This record gives sequence, structure tokens and C-alpha cells, in this order.
Amino acid sequence: MNAPAIALNRFGLGARPDEPPPTDPQRWLLSQFDRYEALPPAWKAAARTPGLVDAWLAQQRSVRQAPEGQRSGIREAYLRQGRDEYVVAAGARTASALQTDTPFVERLVHFWSNHFAVSVDKLLMVGLAGGFEAEAIRPNVLGRFEDLLLAVVRHPAMLLYLDQAQSIGPDSAAGQRAQERQARGRGLNENLAREILELHTLGVRSGYTQDDVTEFARALTGWTLPGDAPQDGAGSTFRFVAALHEPGARTVLGRSYAEGGEPQARAILHDLATAPATARHIATKLARHFVADDPPPGLVQRLTDSFLRTGGDLTSLYRELVAAPQAWEPGQAKFKSPWDWGVSSLRALGRRELPPQQATNLWNQLGQPVWRPGSPAGYGDMAATWAAPDALIRRVETAQRLAQQAGNTVDARALAPRVLPGDALTTATAGGIARADSAETALALLLVSPEFLRR
Repeated sequence: MNAPAIALNRFGLGARPDEPPPTDPQRWLLSQFDRYEALPPAWKAAARTPGLVDAWLAQQRSVRQAPEGQRSGIREAYLRQGRDEYVVAAGARTASALQTDTPFVERLVHFWSNHFAVSVDKLLMVGLAGGFEAEAIRPNVLGRFEDLLLAVVRHPAMLLYLDQAQSIGPDSAAGQRAQERQARGRGLNENLAREILELHTLGVRSGYTQDDVTEFARALTGWTLPGDAPQDGAGSTFRFVAALHEPGARTVLGRSYAEGGEPQARAILHDLATAPATARHIATKLARHFVADDPPPGLVQRLTDSFLRTGGDLTSLYRELVAAPQAWEPGQAKFKSPWDWGVSSLRALGRRELPPQQATNLWNQLGQPVWRPGSPAGYGDMAATWAAPDALIRRVETAQRLAQQAGNTVDARALAPRVLPGDALTTATAGGIARADSAETALALLLVSPEFLRR
């Protein structure tokens, strides 16, 4: 690929036929930082986190107050509402990707949403997934990594998904009362602490121990969702409950943290967010996402140095990525995920939106449902995850449906050089499109061509 094609497809979300390729690709990418809109019009119809939390609290109150026989119906009504909110938000995410004029930053939103993954397989937080991306990820994608991490950890979706809302310090006031009542099923939960260390910051095999996980989990006790207490205030999305917090000093990764309630975990998060292992972990994932499944060591080191030098300033990190020669190598090293391929296909066809339910169905059919990776590790970011034969068959079938919907209104021969500008379109693919026996077949061939499947 040439530089304009790389900017549009590797850094962006795919070309649109009504927009010319950038004449200065690097400048075009960097200028998007000044134009990015954290909450674009496509998201206006989606519910905000405070309202979603209020609905969750109302459901909790209703269940507590209702007779036993009515509780399952209340829960099911809440889940139905949550599923509706999920569909609206998934539609907003799709429309935003199709409409954005800052596709590089939009791709970064998708990257970080997957890095800090929640999964709606856990039905309790299905309605909160859209709010998580809208409120925790989107406003912080151009800020500092530490601020992004803190927003993620404090968001209700993450607190519910990783069971932090249920974590109680054994020696806390609430823990002591639970022991006196011999209550079961409530105690220290290590899920959030473990995933912050393993997935969000340091990375696996970075030297932390099980003792570090346990100590960090103790420090995080008390971090939970708002309740019904007046001091929580209307519209609250997070609270610290001292009665749940495990008292005492903590030692994590050889550093001591004095007793101090909520600030204790904040201090640990600060040190994790600025640690060299975190810098390398983030640098590796960014280089893998944008450049190659096996990222060039020189690029990883360059990004690591930038992260450490700036204290985790993300915009500086992105600028370093754009400036790196390795990011502009002409080979098409990255195989598109189903999300990437679907978005780039729709953009190539000039589509600006899909009905929310239709968008949700599309990602389900392609095998990458929005916010449903099935684990906190998120979706895989390597070709081996997505290049299986059955996954390719799904793309062929989808390409045929999209071509049928377009009918004879799209000339694939004219479209191909617009969405694969310069020498990105090979002679073989251009010839295959030219020889197709119908406009629909030609368009489907373009969308599943080797050049279009990679970025």
C-alpha cells in the first residue's frame, strides 16, 4: 500500500468513495486530534451512565422489597430494558464509525475499549456496556493513560463485570458483621485487581505475584457503585464505602502504601500506570494493532520510551506511532477483524448508518458481537483469531448480501481505485472485478479481495 492507502485503512477505518485520499497522510492523521468529538451526534440517543445506574438501583430496590415470587419477573424486566439499551448503543457505535471524520481517533476508541474489555455475556451489566465506552473510553482517549485507567476502573460496568461491587475486606466493619452472621458468598474478590495487573497495566509474566494480587484487591475494597444513601447524590456513578475497606497498610510490588481509604488504591494505580512494564505492554499492543502481529522491536521500544518520557501522555504516544517509519511499511501485514472489515465495507459503499438492530445482527453474524468478547482479555488482535475458513465464509456471505442491497447502483470497477487508492489495488483483483458477470458479483469480489481483507 502507498501512504494515502495506509492512512485510510491501517490507521483509519477504511476509505469512503466521496472523499479524496489525503495528500499529506501524516498531517491528516494528526489533525484529527483537534477535531475529535468525544460524544458525536450518533451517540445522542444512547442512555448515559447516570441514568443507567439509576435504573440498576431501582431494580435492586424493587427486588429487595418484592415478595419472593415476584423477584424473577423484576429481574427479567430489567434485563429486557438492558438488552434494548445495548442495541441502541451498538447502533450508535456503528453509526459513529461510519460517519466520523476522525477515523484514526475512532479506531483508537475501539482499541482501548477492547483493551479494557467488558463482556455483555454477564447479563447483569448488559445495559451499561454502551455507557462504559461513551463515558469511560471516549472522553479519555486523547488524555493520559492514568486518567483513562482510573475512569475505567471506577465505571459501574467494570465494577459489576469483575465483581468488584461485591468485594468486602475480611477485617472491615462490613466483613466483621458478615462473619458474625456467618453470611456466605461475600468476601474479598480478586478479579479486578488481577485483571488490572495482567491485562490493563503490567501484562502477564511481568513479575507480579499472587501476594501482589491479594494485597491490591484488599486496597480496592470499598470501590463500588452508588447506593440509596442521600450522600451519594443523584447522578452518581461511583462511591467509596469505608465500611467495606480492608484496614491496614498494603505492600504491592515491593512498595508500601499507608492506610488511607480510597487514596490507597489510587496510589497503587498511579504507580502501575507509570511503570516501565506498563509502558512496554501498551507499546506492544499498539504496535501489534497498527503494524503487525509480530510488532517490530524497534517500534515497540520507540513507543515505550515515549510513554515513559511523557508519563503516559497518549496523544504524544500516537504522534510517535504516526512518525515511526515502521508504521508506513507498504506490506499489508494486518488481517482485518470482522468489525474492521464490516465497517470498512459499509464505508466503501457510502453507508452512513444502519438501524440499531440491523447493526447488532450484522456483528453477530460476522462473529464479533459488540462488547461481547467473552472474557476480560477482549477480542484477539492477530490473524490467527479471524482467518479461519468458517469466518471467511461469513464474510463472503455478508459481501454478497451487501452487494445485493446495492444492486446496480454501485460500479465496482470505478469504486475499487477509490477505496484502494494508488497501487493498493492489484492488477489481479482489478482484472477479476472487470471480468465479473454482474455488478453484484463484481462488488462482492471487491469486498472479499485479498487487498480489502487486510489493512
